[in-house]
Order: sequence, then structure tokens, then C-alpha cells
Amino acid sequence: MKNLMWLLQWILKAAIFFTLFAFALNNQDDAVVHFFFGTQWRAPLVLVVLAAFTCGVAVGVLGMVPRWWRQHKVARQAQAQSQAESPPGPTPVTPLPTPPASGTSTVDPSHGV
Repeated sequence: MKNLMWLLQWILKAAIFFTLFAFALNNQDDAVVHFFFGTQWRAPLVLVVLAAFTCGVAVGVLGMVPRWWRQHKVARQAQAQSQAESPPGPTPVTPLPTPPASGTSTVDPSHGV
């Protein structure tokens, strides 16, 4: 089963790679990106698309950083609070329930089972 999953993962990775490779080969024409004040960037279309994707990921990650910091801070405070509230030393162990004596039935007779 493990070998089958490994093989399926490799097939999926190869399919993604060859799809992106074919995309890159089909989009080698130059594209012009016009910026402000008359500046422009001339590059193959695949590089323009890759640059736009990379910038989008970077903006998304930068937008999430304040939330990550806030959640990290809350998690540290909760961990410090739980450590302060827990008594020092080993935690008490609660005993497990004892199984019924052998020969007795655990089936409720009112259900007819």
C-alpha cells in the first residue's frame, strides 16, 4: 500500500511538472509590462506570469503575518497560564473502571439483545 501511494505521488508530481513545462514552452513570446512614468519591462510571458504569481504569494504571506504573530502571542500566554495554574509535581492518576465479573452479562435485558 505504501509503495502504491509513493507511485501515485510521483505520477502526480510528474504530471504537474510536465504541464508547467509545456506551459512554459508554449508561452515564450515576449510580453511588455508597462509601469508608471513610462518605464516598461520586456520579458517572456512565462516569466511575467511567474513574477505575478510570486508577488501575489508574497503579498498574501505579508498580509497574514500580523494574525500569525497575534495567534502566537495568545498561544504563549495560554501556555504560560496553564503552567502557572497546574500544581507542581506529578498529576494525580484516576483509576480506570473495573470490568464486570466474569460470567455476568453487560447487555441490558430491556433491549432484548
